[in-house]
Order: sequence, then C-alpha cells, then structure tokens
Amino acid sequence: MSVIIRTDALRFAYPAAEGVTPVVLDGVSLDIEEGSFVAVLGHNGCGKSTLAKHMNAILLPSGGTVWVDGIDTGDEDRLLDIRRTVGMVFQNPDNQIVANVVEEDVAFAPENLGVPPAEIRQRVDDALKAVGMYAYREHAPHLLSGGQKQRVAIAGVIAMRPRCIVLDEPTAMLDPIGRKDVLRTIKTLNRERKVTVVLITHHMDEAAQADRLIVMAKGSVVADGAPKAVFSRVEELRQVGLTVPQTVALLWELRQEGYDVPLDALSDEECAQALYQLLQAV
Repeated sequence: MSVIIRTDALRFAYPAAEGVTPVVLDGVSLDIEEGSFVAVLGHNGCGKSTLAKHMNAILLPSGGTVWVDGIDTGDEDRLLDIRRTVGMVFQNPDNQIVANVVEEDVAFAPENLGVPPAEIRQRVDDALKAVGMYAYREHAPHLLSGGQKQRVAIAGVIAMRPRCIVLDEPTAMLDPIGRKDVLRTIKTLNRERKVTVVLITHHMDEAAQADRLIVMAKGSVVADGAPKAVFSRVEELRQVGLTVPQTVALLWELRQEGYDVPLDALSDEECAQALYQLLQAV
C-alpha cells in the first residue's frame, strides 16, 4: 500500500505567555497507509488531538515534518491540495454545521471548492446516502439527534471527496446509539469506499474495531500494532493510565489465577469461546 500521511520526528509546542512552551508532541514518526483504518488512543492531554490537527495542516510542526500524499504541510501554496486530500470531523457537530437545511449544509464545502452545480447535487445525494441520512436531506439540522448531526457533518466532508478522513473524537458527545451509528458509518466508508480513516478516540471498544491501533502518552507513541496485539499488553497500558476492553480484562484476571486463556479474544464471541474451552478443559 502507498503511504497517504507521514510524520517524521514531529514535535509541537503551543506558545505560552510566560515563555515556557510545554511540548505536546515529542518526536512522533508514523506512516498511515492509504485505505487503512487506524485508531489513535490515549488519555486527554496525551497529544492525540494535536496530532490529528497536523494531518490536514490546521497546525504546523514546531519541529520535524508532516507529509500528506507527498506534500509537505508547511508548503502554503499546496494547502488546498492537502485539505482536499484529508478531511476533518470534530467532536462537536454543531461547530461544523453552517446551514439551516441538511442538504445545503452538505453542499457548502463543494461549493467553496468551485465544484459545478450539477456535480454538487450528485455529491450531496451520494454523501447523504453513504451516511444513511438521505431521507433527512430537507430537515433542519438543529432538530436532529446528536448522532444524526454527526453523520451530517461526516457527509459534508465526504462531499469533498477526500481520500482520507480524520475524525477527532467524533462520538465524545453522543449517546450509545449515536456512537454505534457513527462507528458503523466510519467502517462502511473504509470497507466499501476504501477511504482511509484515522479515528482519534478514548473509547476502548471503538479502538478495538480498527485494523491498527496507535497508543499515545505524554506526546509520544508508546504502542503501535494490531488491536489484539496492543491490548494484550495489559500491564504496559495500565502503566500509562489506560484500561483494556472488558473481555481482555476478564481473561487477564483469569491468567493471573493460573488459567491458560488467550489475551487476544477481543470480541464478546471470542471471549465466550475462550471461556467455553476453559470450562471444557477443567
């Protein structure tokens, strides 16, 4: 696979009035492959949202380099190309919704990109169908639920036809039903439309559904790999203040008691199967 986002020794510090500039990102080097579904997990303040904002040049590095499809994000002349390649979705959909009608809101970004009207109509319909909100195209956004608003915000980004979507804690303000709907939408975009997805989250169950999991702590990457492999490192994750999915936590406790059970049974079904095999063996 080709690399769509690359960071090399990325450092970032927000300016401080007192002259002290605490480092938020400290030497982060990553390759995000095109078509992949990557989750970035970590506590608040670990630097994951700051990393997300570097992926489409909302923020620029204090040190190191970020490339988007081979373009240095520090190249101001290529900023539009970068934003066309990587779209951003934030945690509060109300901050991204700008129109009084759903379909007009989704059309806003393509209009600003100078897309012809006939193509905008097609893109809007296509994007709303992709997120399951086509039936609400003439509704007022403020009357929608939180999960529906977030799906409209995602549709607005899809209508730009980016090859990568970075979602910065998109389910943080949603109820369990809204979270489930948004995550299903994200997975569909990745699996069926081959859109690269970078999901910033602090929910273990969301991170477990990605193909790759990057764990951050204090501005650095402390683990990177398949979710099953990363979540198996229970004690290391606990040392940086993170829990693991309940399935893994249960199996880990059983292992502490001397039972031979796997730690990579992430799903409820896999965990149930592991417990069944344990009962058959004792």
